[in-house]
Amino acid sequence: MSDTTETPPARNPAMKIALIVVVLLLVLTVLYALSDRMAPSTSRGIVSAHVVQIAPRVSGEVTRVHVDDDAVVQAGDPLFSLDSLAFDLALRQAEANLASTTQGIDASSASLVAAQAAVTQARVALDNAREQADRTLRLEERGIASTAQGDSARASVADAEARLASAQANLESARTQLGPEGDENPAILAAQAQLERAQYDLASTTVHAPHFGVVTNVVLSEGQFIGAGNPALTFIDANAAWITVDLRENQLQNVEPGDPVHLLFDALPGQIYEGRVQSIAWGINPGRNVQGGLVVNQPANRWFEPARQIPVRVELNGGMENWPRQVRVGGKVHAVVFADGTTNPIAWMARAIQRIRSFVTYLH
Repeated sequence: MSDTTETPPARNPAMKIALIVVVLLLVLTVLYALSDRMAPSTSRGIVSAHVVQIAPRVSGEVTRVHVDDDAVVQAGDPLFSLDSLAFDLALRQAEANLASTTQGIDASSASLVAAQAAVTQARVALDNAREQADRTLRLEERGIASTAQGDSARASVADAEARLASAQANLESARTQLGPEGDENPAILAAQAQLERAQYDLASTTVHAPHFGVVTNVVLSEGQFIGAGNPALTFIDANAAWITVDLRENQLQNVEPGDPVHLLFDALPGQIYEGRVQSIAWGINPGRNVQGGLVVNQPANRWFEPARQIPVRVELNGGMENWPRQVRVGGKVHAVVFADGTTNPIAWMARAIQRIRSFVTYLH
């Protein structure tokens, strides 16, 4: 008889591999859930800015376009001019009407016309100063514009108001020189109002840049007729840009205004910028249609309803002084929001992944 020894059955390696895969999946699922709460990220960021459609206050034929497409302009630079002949004639008619009215009381209208022109110029200057100041003060409230810029804006408005007050005082003095019959004469007051309107319309035939920025989509040409209030060209504010990122609702659980954000612009591979959450949108349009005053029922044709995404506004640290010139409005941005700070392991992992992504951006 020969002794036979039984060999133990070989272990199935597939069981061990399956166990490792299950453990890895569980670990990745936990890390994914933690990252959504502690360091949510998205590659659906968009560079945003104030985009304004510039329109003239009066209607007319374009006689000259002062800027080229994609030109950088300063506040007050002329953009385009309209034919001023009709407005010159209206101004002359208003001046003649005032002169005719004052002749009835044996007074001269020359000083009144000059004083009224000064008031109109001062009022236009004040309107422009207030428009620029309002924008600067809004940026100052959010920390984008410096306190010195805010003080300068307030000083500009105060100076424009003082100039308008001085011009109005000179106008009152000119009215007083007409004597008791002309100071409150309704015909003279009506002629003055007509004159001021004619002066204001004539000044509006040249459209100026509201502030520092860029003009784009310039399709104006000489001879083109533009109606009052109709957009003529697009103006992008160069001093107010931000990033809009879309985060899923479950990613917003711990996100608060002021949280630090790391930003990767596709236009600048290898470079990561720092920013902060400025605000979180309070609502979006879910796309529900209304017919006959009732909400239309949306058929459920998906197994899983896609997650809703809420816009989050992010601003670059340091304001526009640190804004990269290579980045354009509408550009793509990858953002990581550190909702639980930057010193935890999840934040370290998110920063490492974004750093790797920054170099991969060179390839696509």
